[in-house]
Amino acid sequence: MAQKKGTEVNETVEEEGLRPEQIKRRLDHLDQRLDAIDTIVTAVADRIMKRPLSVTITCPDCGRIIEIAVVGNEKPMR
Repeated sequence: MAQKKGTEVNETVEEEGLRPEQIKRRLDHLDQRLDAIDTIVTAVADRIMKRPLSVTITCPDCGRIIEIAVVGNEKPMR
């Protein structure tokens, strides 16, 4: 099965006519995007651990307001 996936990737590369430089550039862009996502997730997790976080959502079906609160391990700062 793994061998089949490898041949599918090779066929796609051949069909699109990608050169190794193009593949490297695409992988670099993907790596940068994943780093950006990691940074955002880390910042949100850090915020949640330090201070309370409250999210208010309106239900699209009934219009009811739902509030979700996550309490951190430190007192809120003024």
